[in-house]
Amino acid sequence: MSDNCIFCKIVRGEIPCKKAYEDDEVLAFHDIHPVAPVHFMLIPKLHLPSLLEADERHAALLGKLLLLAPKLAQEQGLTNGFRTVINSGKGGGQEVFHLHVHVIGGGNIPPMVKRDVA
Repeated sequence: MSDNCIFCKIVRGEIPCKKAYEDDEVLAFHDIHPVAPVHFMLIPKLHLPSLLEADERHAALLGKLLLLAPKLAQEQGLTNGFRTVINSGKGGGQEVFHLHVHVIGGGNIPPMVKRDVA
């Protein structure tokens, strides 16, 4: 874990969060600035700065994060679908450099990319 990482501090219990799930490897908690009625994040307890640093050693952990997303989304009432977002690196819009998967849903979720209709 990183001493200065806000998500590592949440994992250690130094910063409170509204937990949605926790086990030995993963913590899921609600975003403090939600962009939709349901917005939580899944993070590994292992400090992994971003998807850019992931490799074969992390395959099982990455799979676990992605398999938990639909299970927890359904538990949070998102039975009609949801969006997952993983921002990777500064160029990808990442703000907290600890890998995290946003799960977003409920209400009217706009498209990720505006498309011109012909």
